[in-house]
Amino acid sequence: MLSSMIAFLILISAPILTQAQTCPARGLSPWALSRFHRLITFGDSYTDESRLQYMIDHNGTPPSPGTFLPESTLLRNWARHVAVDTGLDLRNYAVSGAVCSNLITPRPFPVIRDDFPSVLEYEVPAYLAERDVKHDKSDQPIYEPPFDSTTTVFALMVGTNDLGNIAFLTDSQVAGKVLRDYTQCLFDVLDRLYASGARHFLLFNTMPLHLAPQYANDTLHGRPATRYWPDKPSNLTATAIKMLQQTTSANEILRYQTPYEVLVARRYPGAHVALFDLFELISDIHADPAQYLDRAILTKASDYEHHCDVTGEVRAYEYDHAYPDSFMWWDELHPSGRVHEIIAREVAQVLEGQFRYASYWSGGD
Repeated sequence: MLSSMIAFLILISAPILTQAQTCPARGLSPWALSRFHRLITFGDSYTDESRLQYMIDHNGTPPSPGTFLPESTLLRNWARHVAVDTGLDLRNYAVSGAVCSNLITPRPFPVIRDDFPSVLEYEVPAYLAERDVKHDKSDQPIYEPPFDSTTTVFALMVGTNDLGNIAFLTDSQVAGKVLRDYTQCLFDVLDRLYASGARHFLLFNTMPLHLAPQYANDTLHGRPATRYWPDKPSNLTATAIKMLQQTTSANEILRYQTPYEVLVARRYPGAHVALFDLFELISDIHADPAQYLDRAILTKASDYEHHCDVTGEVRAYEYDHAYPDSFMWWDELHPSGRVHEIIAREVAQVLEGQFRYASYWSGGD
């Protein structure tokens, strides 16, 4: 253990040799869009299209393997944009409201008479049960030989609910659990996927949730209470500061834990891991919205388009839904359709091995 830690300290104190620095021969890079044909996603409402809605419509029963799930009718998320823009086949197992593990931050959802399904306990098993299934044009499942996992990217974007209210933010986690348990869970997910044959992982850190209207300290757009948090405390400053502390702490853990797990602990021999800095990307949009958003109308970067009261009743769309690309946020907690497009654009760059917002590590054989 001591020798491993010494090696890691040496590693992080010296320049890390990345794939960009080694200039691999053409066609040999582990990250190139042309080598992938499928994107498989796990996460929460930032990625879900209609899986939770299916459960709501079927009294909490999850879809059986091979069930066709349609695209969301609210807005097209980043994963669907990537699939449409690149031609990758998308298999989406994300569930709105999900956390990484219900053994750390369980969140009840009375509508389905259970906790929100989690990545570790539901989404990964759902993928494993369905990985040999495809759909024909009539949406009937057709079973085929296992697809080649080496040409598939496995993406994990989760943390919004883990670090939010009814979880770490409100000290509602399971007794004794800390942020390190959340980050460890992310690698537990990768463990199970790796054991099933996955070799390319796209791991997202946590976005700057203190900027979302639900958690923001903003006199105009920071919300005193929302449909997602109807009993929110009145001290918006305390909420925003604690959220900032949690997201930056979790992301800093990930920044060091990821290269340690891949390069020092050699947890994933032969695998390739890209860590996408979602925190930095969203912070850049917030700092300079004119560079990213349609400025046909001048909205604040903390403004949002879809307004509901605390009961969830739709109140109004700002500007009658006429300028959706001008907003950074769709509602109090979720990025706008335009921001999803931006995330998708950067994800496509990451898959090409261009690392403006990503760091790459490869495990030895």
